[in-house]
Amino acid sequence: MGGTAFDEACSRLLADLAGLVHRGGAMAKKQTGFSFTRSAQSLQDNIRRAGPAAGASYTLIGAIMLLGGLGYGVDRWQGTAPWGLFVGLLLGLIVGFYELAKVVWRQ
Repeated sequence: MGGTAFDEACSRLLADLAGLVHRGGAMAKKQTGFSFTRSAQSLQDNIRRAGPAAGASYTLIGAIMLLGGLGYGVDRWQGTAPWGLFVGLLLGLIVGFYELAKVVWRQ
């Protein structure tokens, strides 16, 4: 997946933070022995790697809600409760887990 607006915003934020820490001087770096630049880069890498999994989880939840809602609507329209809801939720689970599996197996 390409760089999203969220990734770009995180990159800018982390670069600004690293710049502030670096300009803050070597004094803080010497006292703690901790590298804010390296830590910020590690956080950015973790966010970038977690992006596809987070998107797949939102797809799972969205598919369940959308298809379950459509099933509920069919039940209200046709008077077939609870079968439309049941089928909608089942299809939502299938579609959501399919999308999740695609992301997991791609990595």
